[in-house]
Amino acid sequence: MSGMSCLQLRGWFRRVLRGMLMIGALWAVLGGGTGWAQQKIGYVDTKYVLRNMPEYTTVQQKLDKLEQQWRQKVQKKQKEVRSLEQEFEARKLLYTEEERKREKKAIEQARKEVEQLREKYFGPDGQLYSRQQELMRPIQERVLKATESVATEGGYDYVIDKKGETLLLYAKKQHDLSDRVLRELGINVESEDDQQSQQ
Repeated sequence: MSGMSCLQLRGWFRRVLRGMLMIGALWAVLGGGTGWAQQKIGYVDTKYVLRNMPEYTTVQQKLDKLEQQWRQKVQKKQKEVRSLEQEFEARKLLYTEEERKREKKAIEQARKEVEQLREKYFGPDGQLYSRQQELMRPIQERVLKATESVATEGGYDYVIDKKGETLLLYAKKQHDLSDRVLRELGINVESEDDQQSQQ
């Protein structure tokens, strides 16, 4: 902790606090601790599950390709803006006051276009986000359905996603349902423990 900046420490504290609040909420749902002994809780590491799904890899490759194409378009526009700026700097002494104003206005317009393009592709409601939602939703629904099936079959009262940064502060390995969810999805993989013991 001593190497953390004040900002990093604040961020870490917020994450821990958020995790404590979520655990408190779960505690309340389970009856303030009175029902813990009777409750069966499992967790799924969705990051691990997704990483082992071939269709997720395919979708991720599509998204990476789209992102690269769009990034190149933005970079091309930025290059055009830099070219306009350099040309203006090289010739500004030759321009009349009217021409200088016109050129500055053109440069400002080109900068706005770069920002609009960046927002169009990478903004919160941008095309990359929309495409990601569209392509990932069916995969997420499959994982959810498989998780529900495993949880019902195993008699679990709660299944938590371990992917969250501070959603789960501790979990016994015996409650990890990730490999069972993958089998339910028809994907046979060696568990991470098996892979580590072979190394």
